[in-house]
Amino acid sequence: MNGLALHDTPAPASWRIALPHTVAAVPVARALVRTALAELEHAADSDTAELLTAELVANAVEHTAGTGPIELVVELLPTGCRVEVHDPDPAPPGHLTVPHPVGEPDPWQEHGRGLLLIRTLSSSCGHRPTDTGKAVWFRLPVVPRQRRPA
Repeated sequence: MNGLALHDTPAPASWRIALPHTVAAVPVARALVRTALAELEHAADSDTAELLTAELVANAVEHTAGTGPIELVVELLPTGCRVEVHDPDPAPPGHLTVPHPVGEPDPWQEHGRGLLLIRTLSSSCGHRPTDTGKAVWFRLPVVPRQRRPA
C-alpha cells in the first residue's frame, strides 16, 4: 500500500540556474519561476512567487558586491514551493524574519518594502549561510483548487 501512496504523491522537482549579477536577472528569474510552476501545473500562487522572487533577486543584486553570478533555486514540493537566491555576501539580510525596529517602511520611500512583502506574503522565510555566501529563501503553500483563478 505504501508503494502506491508514494506514486500518487508528486515527487519534488527542483531547478538551479546561475543568473548575472545585474538587474537584468530580475525579469529572467520571474519568468523562470512562472515557467517552473506552470509546467507542472503546480498549485502554488505563481503571481506571488514571481513577486517575491523578484524582490529576492533585486536585493541580491543591489546589496551584494561582486561580479560573479547569483543563483536561483526553485523547488516544487507536494506542500508548495520553496525559492532560494544564493549570493556571495555572507552578511544576513536586514530584518528579513522580524519587523524593522523603528516600524514599517515609509510608504513614500522608493525602497524598504521588499523584505516586508516577503515576510507578509510567504508562509515562511529566512536565510542560511552557504560555502560561498548566503541563501535567502521563502516558501509558499499549495493554493486549494477552489481558490485558484479560472
